[in-house]
Amino acid sequence: MEAANCSLRVKRPLLDPRFEGYKLSLEPLPCYQLELDAAVAEVKLRDDQYTLEHMHAFGMYNYLHCDAWYQDSVYYIDNLGRIMNLTVMLDTALGKPREVFRLPTDVTACDNRLCASLHFTSPSWVTLSDGTGRLYVIGTGDRGHSPEKWEIMFNEELGNPFIIIHSISLLKAEEHSVAILLLRIEKEELDMKGSGFYVSLEWVIVSKKKEDSKKYEITKHHVLRGKSVPHYAAIEPNGNGLMIASYKSFKVVSVDQDLEESMDRPEKIKEPLYYWQQTEDDLTVTVRLPEGSTKDDIQIQFLPDNINIKLKDIQVVEGKLYSSIDHEGSTWTIKENDGLEISLIKKNEGLMWPELVVGDKQGELIRDPAQCAAIAERLMHLTSDELNPNPDKEKPPCNAQELEECDIFFEESSSLCRFDGNTLKTTHVVNLGSNQYLFSVIVDPKEMPCFCLRHDVDALLWQPHCSQQDDMWEHIATFNALGYVQASKRDKKFFACAPNYSYAALCECLRRVFIYRQPTPMSTVLYNRKEGRHVGQVAKQQVTSLETNDPILGFQATNERLFVLTTKNLFLIKVNTEN
Repeated sequence: MEAANCSLRVKRPLLDPRFEGYKLSLEPLPCYQLELDAAVAEVKLRDDQYTLEHMHAFGMYNYLHCDAWYQDSVYYIDNLGRIMNLTVMLDTALGKPREVFRLPTDVTACDNRLCASLHFTSPSWVTLSDGTGRLYVIGTGDRGHSPEKWEIMFNEELGNPFIIIHSISLLKAEEHSVAILLLRIEKEELDMKGSGFYVSLEWVIVSKKKEDSKKYEITKHHVLRGKSVPHYAAIEPNGNGLMIASYKSFKVVSVDQDLEESMDRPEKIKEPLYYWQQTEDDLTVTVRLPEGSTKDDIQIQFLPDNINIKLKDIQVVEGKLYSSIDHEGSTWTIKENDGLEISLIKKNEGLMWPELVVGDKQGELIRDPAQCAAIAERLMHLTSDELNPNPDKEKPPCNAQELEECDIFFEESSSLCRFDGNTLKTTHVVNLGSNQYLFSVIVDPKEMPCFCLRHDVDALLWQPHCSQQDDMWEHIATFNALGYVQASKRDKKFFACAPNYSYAALCECLRRVFIYRQPTPMSTVLYNRKEGRHVGQVAKQQVTSLETNDPILGFQATNERLFVLTTKNLFLIKVNTEN
């Protein structure tokens, strides 16, 4: 089955064509600073990690993790191997971050380690990578109540270091499993093109098969490979599929043995039931006859617009012809090589048929080499080995200076693909084209993460729905003109928005944080002199500068607060007051 080419359907009511821009507000935002007991476990890029993909995956890694299952709860890992948690109830009574788990081994001894990564799988499960190539699946119990007791349920060395992109928890027929998506960047020694690095996405499923058994083990391990770090990658909540948005496409390179056997099994190539060829005046249809066939086994009916061919009561061709024929002048004959040859006379001479019977795919057109050469000769004036061989002609074929950005054809453009969880074949493809990826956010932890794309000047938020095969991506919110505004922030590092869409925020590598609020009604009356009308709503922009010279390593947004992590401090910016 071929992948369905889909498109993202924009909801017009969510767009505001009369949006006037953001108004800078000098109203200060409450900002609280917490000093960390130990520095964040930042891992800087090595000399051999020099590609843009290394920078995207590891150099721009977000070291602050938000637990979407519990409000205003963030985690980070420090250089002592401790997972530290801060849960905010009241801004004016902030406690120190508390330790909830400690890595069993000293990871600093590993020379080629990556940053440790963490993902909150469910309200009571967490997946963890220590950055050395070891995967942990941890049962946390109810994280909303302290004291928390994190218990390792599975840990295994999986080879080269990786980071965790996404994970989900599944419970089917009393069998609990955790599906995890891992990312590695590895070197292909035999690849002489480009840098020689490739990106590996690994879909690992860890399961406990029997209720009385406490041991978890890897039950599935699929590997997909591409040439670019995905902008977005997530497993569907039911575990039946995988969605990847990336600049360059991913392909399956390794699967489980049972699936591999079914994929490697060659499909039977279906031989065409008939062959046909044509000239400007007539058509010739050839059908292979079963051995021992006689003329009594053949039933052919010619009509001006239809044809019906049967062999021993087996229907070969039946249906409406592409164009009319002279049914009285059409004939058929049996050849010596057990072939049935049918000659059809065209009523409209000179008309070339793209198909014999409308909608029928069981036949194959055999093209005459002389016809192909004649067509190529007629089209010769439209092609050239040079870009613009004769620009002084009255009508030059191409002038690159007249091309606009929308006319430029890129060799590869970003695409959003869905892979089926059983066959690992691509089922849906969306060509993102010029829709730049901005960020992803978890609106509902029970659903897949949302992703935000630039559409013209706006930033549109999309929620994937795996249960709706015909309309898998829903437009749920719009940040007006944010696509245009963020393009001017050359030093931006992280981008986020509130799960309730009330604001979007981005931060630079150092100090500055920009907040863009949705339009809200004004308490005072404003008047637009140019258009001669009253302004009912205003969208505010606010800027906060952090009192630190340390680089920003983590950035998370909740409905009320922004959390900003630096090497030695954790900042809380109160954006909204609770309604």
